[in-house]
Amino acid sequence: MSRLWSRFGARTAAVALLSVGVAGGFYLGEDRETQQQGLTAQVGLQVDQAEYDYQRDRQAEHRVSSAKQRAAEYQAKLRAAAAAKEAAERAREAEAAAASRKKEREAAAKKAAEKAAAAATATKTSKPYDGPIPASCSEYGGNRKIGCALMLDAGFGIDQFPCLDKLWTKESGWNHKARNPSSGAYGIPQSLPGSKMGSVAGDWESNPATQIKWGLGYIKGRYSSPCGAWSHSQNNGWY
Repeated sequence: MSRLWSRFGARTAAVALLSVGVAGGFYLGEDRETQQQGLTAQVGLQVDQAEYDYQRDRQAEHRVSSAKQRAAEYQAKLRAAAAAKEAAERAREAEAAAASRKKEREAAAKKAAEKAAAAATATKTSKPYDGPIPASCSEYGGNRKIGCALMLDAGFGIDQFPCLDKLWTKESGWNHKARNPSSGAYGIPQSLPGSKMGSVAGDWESNPATQIKWGLGYIKGRYSSPCGAWSHSQNNGWY
């Protein structure tokens, strides 16, 4: 802006000098009135031209300033866009890393679950009964033969086995994996819950002998004998 004022000042000074020169010549000429009119018109034109040049320079300066401002704003927008893009990229990378860690955790959990399931399956595998089988029980097979032998070992007479056979045939069919879907009772004696049989051994889910021992103890403590338990079951539908 100082440059514009200096140009305007130079033009004004030139016009003033011209005016002085013309004014001096005015006193030398013969037609003073005509010269005065010409001088006035010439000075007016010079002043108008100076004003026009000044306004033009101001407009040019304003256009330059506006262009610089727009350029600065554009650069600021570019920087903001670049920063936003970088932030979005960092967010995507963080999200991908989190998803990867989650996937790894899920895979590890699945592997652990599969390992636990395999161990549980191995635990539930039936174990054979290797105890002695009295001759009086030889006519039976499978879990019934084990039940007969363990019943005699528990102190009951062989005459009690028909009652025990009927009772547990009704309850589970002598299936050591039998589970009642409505009550949750489990095993040959249909213990409720099945975990009660853990008082005999930890393999209560898979070992028929463990289940039979628990069932005989339950019968002895509550009904005195298998026939007592069978009578209660007939009268009440449960034992």
